[in-house]
Amino acid sequence: MARIYLDYASATPVLPEVRQAMAAWLEKFGNSSSLHAEGREAKRSLEQARKQVALLLNAKPEEIYFTSCGSESNNWALRGLLAANKRKGNHLIISSIEHPSVLLAAKRLEREDWDVTYLPVTGEGVVEPKTLTAALTSTTVLVSIMHANGEIGTMEPIAELAALAREAGALFHTDAIASAGQVAINVRELKVDALSLAANQFYGPAGAAALFVREGVRILPLIDGGGQEVGARSGTESVLNLVGMGVAAESAQHRIFRGHDMGNSHRTQYRVPGNSLRDRLKDGLLERVEHIRLNGSWTSRLPHNLHVCIEGASSESLVLGLDQEGIAAGIGSACNSKAMRPSHVLKAIGLSDEEAQGALLLSVGAQTTEDEMDRALEIIPRVVNQLRHVTALTSRA
Repeated sequence: MARIYLDYASATPVLPEVRQAMAAWLEKFGNSSSLHAEGREAKRSLEQARKQVALLLNAKPEEIYFTSCGSESNNWALRGLLAANKRKGNHLIISSIEHPSVLLAAKRLEREDWDVTYLPVTGEGVVEPKTLTAALTSTTVLVSIMHANGEIGTMEPIAELAALAREAGALFHTDAIASAGQVAINVRELKVDALSLAANQFYGPAGAAALFVREGVRILPLIDGGGQEVGARSGTESVLNLVGMGVAAESAQHRIFRGHDMGNSHRTQYRVPGNSLRDRLKDGLLERVEHIRLNGSWTSRLPHNLHVCIEGASSESLVLGLDQEGIAAGIGSACNSKAMRPSHVLKAIGLSDEEAQGALLLSVGAQTTEDEMDRALEIIPRVVNQLRHVTALTSRA
């Protein structure tokens, strides 16, 4: 029986059209900084990818800077924007549920004498605008709040939060790595100053990512060297991976929108296929599994994300038990999977260590089928019951 992949939140398979575009570059090796024919061809391909990524966000191509991964984009956003604008003050604001690439960068900045405020969230993981208003000061340089949380799926009111930061004279960065290519993102409507995204979250290759920086916003380089990316990010660009990212971005645009006029702020959006399959899985688990808790907001949520806590089984045993039965599932945040302790996100939304023990992240994708959902709804309750039986026997011993 074929395996069922339900961990699209940590990595997505590369689309056939992306593989095809990348295969064409396997025999090429031109450096996009070179002046000869091979270099010019690499440069043209690189700039085509930049246009494709910009189109996905309704940005200008010159506002897109390529990086190696989402973590680099997030670190560069924080360090580069703060360093370039430190004359305004020394205050950074982030939320308490940010990805570790933001959270740990902020903690390091604290040790470098930056003042960092960590905003609380509601029980659904929402950053309320009133908490940001209360935290903003005349010395606030930057606010960084994620567009969507890749663990519990909650999407934040970024346009409203960015407007508050702008009124206070602060810059605003959003980590959209979990959401770019999954839902509609228009940087002109959000009015953010910077935004991070990564190709492996929307069916492109790992090793290709980008940072949008609004035209006119000052940012200092994180990496010094040969002056690539118009001096903003040194290091020879991986044309192979970035060509793949460009095609993946174009494919994502076609999935999200019926029309292709990305300049139209009133573009028609269609229901992403993940919604119905995700909801089918959710409803089926609620019917078949007792003592299960849904986490995150259900009014503003990533369409492919289902995060639950299952009483009577640990996250590790659930993931391993499902793996043995042919299902790949996520154990909370992919970057926290080796810790085997409740994630900071679940703690931030108010869960106790005991409540968070059975955390399980199930995420569907473009290749998920109804048949796979039916099979998953047979396997998951069975694995849960087996694990609960073992737990009960162990507790009696």
